[in-house]
Amino acid sequence: MSLDPLTLIHSLGLIGIFAIIFAESGLFFGFFLPGDSLLFTAGILASQNYLSIWFLVIGATLCAILGDNVGYWFGKKIGPKLFTNEDSFFWNKKHIEKSHIFFQKYGKKSIILARFMPIVRTFTPILAGVGKMEYKTFITCNIIGGALWVSLMSLLGFFFGKLIPNPDRYILPIVLFIIVLSLLPAIVEFIKSKR
Repeated sequence: MSLDPLTLIHSLGLIGIFAIIFAESGLFFGFFLPGDSLLFTAGILASQNYLSIWFLVIGATLCAILGDNVGYWFGKKIGPKLFTNEDSFFWNKKHIEKSHIFFQKYGKKSIILARFMPIVRTFTPILAGVGKMEYKTFITCNIIGGALWVSLMSLLGFFFGKLIPNPDRYILPIVLFIIVLSLLPAIVEFIKSKR
């Protein structure tokens, strides 16, 4: 199945959106899923009455929070064993290292900030568990980050869809823009590391 957000939403509906947000938020193999563009596109479709914006925001927020929780507990239980795994398509130590640097740099704020960064968003809750971050701190930041991310991405799409006539014409360029924008911090870091 294509990872194009529009195709995913048409094929899988709200349940599919929720499953993808859950997987991308805390299952280590979900790092390649298109969370940002999926939420934005779903917001546009909600503006056209294809689905409910409130079900989208509430359901996706709950799934984002639950996904991060699964990642946290996975990290806490499996812990250091994670770092002895061999690299594969689903598991790459470079992703963990980047997320670890991000986690060390921003501390508890990383749980909120990571929501807006693909790949880092998937591995940060796992590292919070590995690092034994206090659960009360983690869950507070997790709720704030999940609610901000889902609401911002979905509502931006929703209001864009309401303001622009025939918004479906612009979905592909906007999705590409969101992908580039969300990858920009990683690109900047890559350029810095090469220097």
